Amino acid sequence: MIEVKGVTKSFATDNGRVDVLRGIDLSIERGERVGVVGSSGAGKTTLMHILGALDRPSSGQVVYDGHEVSALRGAALDSFRNRTVGFVFQFHQLLPEFTALENVMMPALVARKSSREASVLARDLLQEVGLAHRLTHKPGQLSGGEQQRVAIARALVLTPRLLLADEPTGNLDSVTSEEIYRLLNQIHQSRDLTMIFVTHSESLANRLDRVVRIVDGLVAS
Repeated sequence: MIEVKGVTKSFATDNGRVDVLRGIDLSIERGERVGVVGSSGAGKTTLMHILGALDRPSSGQVVYDGHEVSALRGAALDSFRNRTVGFVFQFHQLLPEFTALENVMMPALVARKSSREASVLARDLLQEVGLAHRLTHKPGQLSGGEQQRVAIARALVLTPRLLLADEPTGNLDSVTSEEIYRLLNQIHQSRDLTMIFVTHSESLANRLDRVVRIVDGLVAS
């Protein structure tokens, strides 16, 4: 499903250039659950951003179903990010002034679905993640675990084929982390998604289908 070929990423700083990724080669099969682990600063989140087309590699290619994502521009790039990939982040990134329902509706509205269709999709997903009773609550009225459930529902509203989760349980206690893991596992099974988890949690990563370890910007052998 995904081929990463010789991907590098460098950033310019006041002290010169920093090479974060130094030649990543990686293949991910359709339907796999892959954990990406490594120490802080190893390049895990940078790799996730490149896989989801939130950032471009300095060199190399990301190929998705035979199409080079790293070469997309404009509307084609927007379409790939919005319709093919769902994102879940550690700190949820919900819009605080909107309700749970409105937050989940947002990607569908951006994709020009009608308000009615977006609302139906969002209600169904919030029910699926166990928050049918929290539709009108704003993020500040929800627990951390509930906010993450809203974020997961939002990531799924356009039925992506790839879900990228950056430390999805990193800001939660152990009990809530387990609940979120089980929810994501259920979603994987019911939707046949490909999932990539960036995580510091070795215990979570070891429960997935495969672990990819990033060391100094390279995949460790």
